[in-house]
Amino acid sequence: MEAAAAKEENQQVLKVLEALKQASHDLHSNPIPKSSDSSNSSAIKALLELQTESNSILSTDPCLSTLSHHLTSLKSIVESLDKSRSRHGLRSFLTRRVTTHEISRVAVSIESEIQAWIDRESIDNLVRALNQSSSSTDDQSLIQMLINFENRVSQGFNRELQDLILKSKIFSILESVLCDANYSKEIREHVAFAIAELIRFNKDVFVGQVLMGQTIQALISMSSPSSLKVLCSLIKSIKSPLVDEIESNGEIINIINLLKSEDLSIPVMAMNCVLEIGYFGRKEAIDAMMKAELIKILVELQRSEMGGDLIEVGKWEEEGVEAAEVVVVRRRESRERRFLEKHPFASCVARFAVQVEVGEGLRQREKRAFKQEILNRVREACVSDAESATIVAEVLWGSSP
Repeated sequence: MEAAAAKEENQQVLKVLEALKQASHDLHSNPIPKSSDSSNSSAIKALLELQTESNSILSTDPCLSTLSHHLTSLKSIVESLDKSRSRHGLRSFLTRRVTTHEISRVAVSIESEIQAWIDRESIDNLVRALNQSSSSTDDQSLIQMLINFENRVSQGFNRELQDLILKSKIFSILESVLCDANYSKEIREHVAFAIAELIRFNKDVFVGQVLMGQTIQALISMSSPSSLKVLCSLIKSIKSPLVDEIESNGEIINIINLLKSEDLSIPVMAMNCVLEIGYFGRKEAIDAMMKAELIKILVELQRSEMGGDLIEVGKWEEEGVEAAEVVVVRRRESRERRFLEKHPFASCVARFAVQVEVGEGLRQREKRAFKQEILNRVREACVSDAESATIVAEVLWGSSP
C-alpha cells in the first residue's frame, strides 16, 4: 500500500513538473508578452498558476527547493515588469528590456531544474526495476522505462545526465541484465539498444566498459536481428578495437555461422556485421574469416534466390554529357538499393572484398594479399566457369559496398 501511494504521489509530481517544463520552454521561446499585462501571457499565466498549485508538492522534496525558488523569483520579476509598463521614458524602456531578459533566464533555469529532477527520478526508478529478479519484473513497464531512458540519452551529451548515469552505475546493471537469460528476449534487446545509445552519448567514457565486459558475447549469443543490429552499430562506433576483441574471444566463427540461419532476418543482419568487420578488421580478424570459409558461404548466398549480381544492375543506358553523369549515377545507385532490398545477398562476395580493400584495418600489402586469396577461394567455391567469371569480375572491378 505504501509503495503504491508513493508511486501515485511521484506520478502527481511528475505531471505537474512536465506541465511546468513545457510552460517554461514556451516562456523562454517568447519572453515578451504582447499585452500590457505580463501575467496575461499564456506561458507566464500557466507558470504562475502551476506555481500556486505546486507549492505544497515542491516543499516536500528537498531536491525541488531550487525550483521553488526560481518560481518565486519569476513571480517577482513579472510583477516588476508590469509596474514598469505604467511608466514611460528611456529608463523604463531599459528596465523592461533587462527584466524581459531575466524572465528568459529564469525560464531556462526552471526548465533545467525540472529536467534534472525527471532524469534523477527516471534513472532511480529504472535501476530499481532492473535490480528486481526476472520473475518479479513487469516486462512492459520495464520496457517502457528502457525506451524512455534510450530516448533521453539519444538527445545528446549532457554533463549532469552523465554524472547521474555514472553515479547510478547503470551501465553495469544493464550489462548484467543483457547477460541474464532469465530475462525475456524483448527486455534484453531493449537493454542492448540502451547500451548502444550510451556509447553514442559518450564513447570515451563507455567504450572501455564494453571492451572489458560481456556485452559483445551476450549480443552474439542472443543471435536475434535486434542484437546483431546493436552489434553492428557498436562495430561502427568503436571500430578496430572492438573487432580485435571479437576476434580474440573466438567470436568471428559464431558470427559467420549465423549466415547459415534459416530465419532470413538473422543472416541479413549477420551480413552487415561481416561487412563492418571486413572494413575495420585487422589481419588476424580477416584471417579468421577466411579460415571459417566465409567466401564459400558468401558464394552460396549469392547463388541463392536472395542473391544475384549487381554488375548487371543499373548499367549506363547512355553516355550523355558530363553534366548528366551525376543523374545517371544516382539512378544506378537507386536501382541498386531497390534490388538489394529484395536480394540482400546480391554481389555479397564483391561487397565484402570492397570493404576489405577500402577499409581501415589492413596495410596495403595485406589488402593485396587478401584480395588474391578471395579470388582463389571464389574459384574453388564456384560450381561453374560462368559463375566464377561473374564473381571474379565483380571482385576485380569492385561493386557497391
